[in-house]
Amino acid sequence: MRDLVKKTDILIVGAGLSGLALADQLVQGGRDVTVLEARPDVGGRILSVQYADKGFDLGPSWFWHGQPKIAALIERFKLTQFDQYAQGDVLAEDSEGPVQRGAGFASMEGSLRLDGGIGQLTNALADAVGRNRVFCDTLVQSVTFGEKITVTCDTPIGTKQVTANKIVLALPPRVAVSSIVFDPPLPQTSLNAALDVPTWMAGHAKILAIYDDPIWRDAGLSGDAMSRRGPMVEIHDASSAEGGPYALFGFVGFPPPIRAQHRDEVLDAARDQLQRLFGPAAGDPKELIMQDWAFEDLTSTDADHVPLQGHPAYGRPAALGPLCDGRLFFGSTEMATTNGGLMEGALEAAEDVASLI
Repeated sequence: MRDLVKKTDILIVGAGLSGLALADQLVQGGRDVTVLEARPDVGGRILSVQYADKGFDLGPSWFWHGQPKIAALIERFKLTQFDQYAQGDVLAEDSEGPVQRGAGFASMEGSLRLDGGIGQLTNALADAVGRNRVFCDTLVQSVTFGEKITVTCDTPIGTKQVTANKIVLALPPRVAVSSIVFDPPLPQTSLNAALDVPTWMAGHAKILAIYDDPIWRDAGLSGDAMSRRGPMVEIHDASSAEGGPYALFGFVGFPPPIRAQHRDEVLDAARDQLQRLFGPAAGDPKELIMQDWAFEDLTSTDADHVPLQGHPAYGRPAALGPLCDGRLFFGSTEMATTNGGLMEGALEAAEDVASLI
């Protein structure tokens, strides 16, 4: 474990897409930048797991044509995008009754995915920034504003401090103000504004099922399914661009408290559901993984357990503009106006903070 640097010009808290994209822009501009990440690795809400040398997304999966910022990064890093698989029939099941086939069109047809998982993008950005500038397993405990900004962190080798001239909180605003002690305290209007910003997708859980064979494709199905019975309310093909292994993923419809109390039962019910929808072999995947973001302290707060009723109207509230004499900035995807919550929004937020700095 490397010892934390003692001082830096700009300190970025959070090595997700927005934090790494901001660091990349600042490093290209010749600035002295350090990135702190509480998780063991970079990515934040982007999480791609490896199975048989293929990457599968447990966080965001999709982006779209007409999003120039992510397109530019994919081209720059020579990554491979591909169309979401959408060939074949769609399935639907009511709360009771038989499964219906041919119930409309694949809902995510036209969306794009990244071969190897979205984690390919954050890893490429971390490499571009320089891994020597990124410190993982480093949890920020407090931020003190004096002549310099002093940040106290919990690291695997003990409590450490780093000083900076400016600090960017590239993590969900609710998480930032709930987990970090500020001295002097932030204005109450700013705290209230941060707590009012819903963290995108923080209350959701995603189940991933991996198979050797594309059972649903062989049966003329797209992998898309909608369900009022559950536990997954929405299912899609999650396979790689070419070849196996193959995968399906679904969003869990049960609320966070039920998922927490009955995790094993939810997974068993998911196996039953896959079998109902896609046939007996689908009930026995090689791997069945549930990533519950609602109970990731670095992503979600209790307030995020309340389901969103739609896509929030994101953007930077006036009370979350540059604070503490222009030395503190909020910089997560929730600060983006046009694509807030999305990966394109994370890149938009990074550009916005870079311009402010």
